[in-house]
Amino acid sequence: MFDPIAVSVPLFVVAIGVEAAVAHRRGIRAYRLADTITDLSCGVASQLEGVAFMAAQLGVYAWFYAHRVTSLQGWLAWAVAFVGVDFLYYWWHRLSHEVNFLWAAHVVHHQSEDYNLAVALRQSITTGWSALPFYLPLALAGVSTEIFAFIHALSIVYQFWFHTRLVGKVRGVLDYVVNLPHHHRVHHAINPQYLDKNYGATLIVWDRLFGTYAEENEPCVYGITKPLASFNPLWAQVHFFMELAQRTLALRGADRLRVWVASPAWKPRGAEESGPVDLGRPQYDVALTPARRRYVGAQFAVLLAAMSVVILARGLLPRASLIVVCVGIGAGLVSLGGLLERRRWAAPLELVRLATLAGGFALALR
Repeated sequence: MFDPIAVSVPLFVVAIGVEAAVAHRRGIRAYRLADTITDLSCGVASQLEGVAFMAAQLGVYAWFYAHRVTSLQGWLAWAVAFVGVDFLYYWWHRLSHEVNFLWAAHVVHHQSEDYNLAVALRQSITTGWSALPFYLPLALAGVSTEIFAFIHALSIVYQFWFHTRLVGKVRGVLDYVVNLPHHHRVHHAINPQYLDKNYGATLIVWDRLFGTYAEENEPCVYGITKPLASFNPLWAQVHFFMELAQRTLALRGADRLRVWVASPAWKPRGAEESGPVDLGRPQYDVALTPARRRYVGAQFAVLLAAMSVVILARGLLPRASLIVVCVGIGAGLVSLGGLLERRRWAAPLELVRLATLAGGFALALR
């Protein structure tokens, strides 16, 4: 089956390069190496998770489609799929900001303190599973697995382009109907008036209908209200799950369950209220030598190429080999993240990774 996301990945990489060049020419600091590599590392991890489990997710959808109430054919199936995917995405996205265990999956996408096309690729490995239940009504309504997968992929591809600061406000009919960069900049901002606004995917009409729309009126400050302060893609994936687990152990009674389904802003009775968000806080960064920057950049390019090969050859590789390669790429992402943070454990891990890789090649060539 044609996969719009797999085909678009090379175009995404080219677009990121073009945006970086245009931003540099305009004197805009749109990209920082460490943050960008972390964005893309989370994206690589998400793609590897898709290689491992996308068939299982679509299998769940297909089971519900096999037990559908009715069947949709022709243009009606495509129309219902487009509107349905967009509408149900809105509600998954909105609840992912309002319910802690869903936010634990979605928060990865909001951690970057920059806003650029690379941020679009910063995704959680658990997003597919958290979103799947929201789309199952389409299966029961008769939207086939193939049509759903294609429309959903197109929705994801569309959402790439509006993660940019280089496109200003667009006025007219499009501003009221279609999701645009100035809409989504608001969604990623931590300015108090922008929090939990503009959830739309392709369309912005749901936000206007359900009262979650906000206009971009002042410069956006990006990130999350409690900064991640890390370039480790593994920690980025699990940090809020770990925070919820720690809070659960510290709570008593019904609050142990409530903390998982409450809003991220919820505090147990008697807890100290948080102060206002510091919009002037400095971005998290670590000083790196030019040599380290070049090494990490080069090694990440190799891992990115390896991920592309895995995606293209996933149907040809034995399952065991696929798992080994994915684990190897994942280890590389973690060690490079550690090098970006100048962690003591990063260099030994990187040496072990390179030695293992060299040993694997030697065995393969025998």
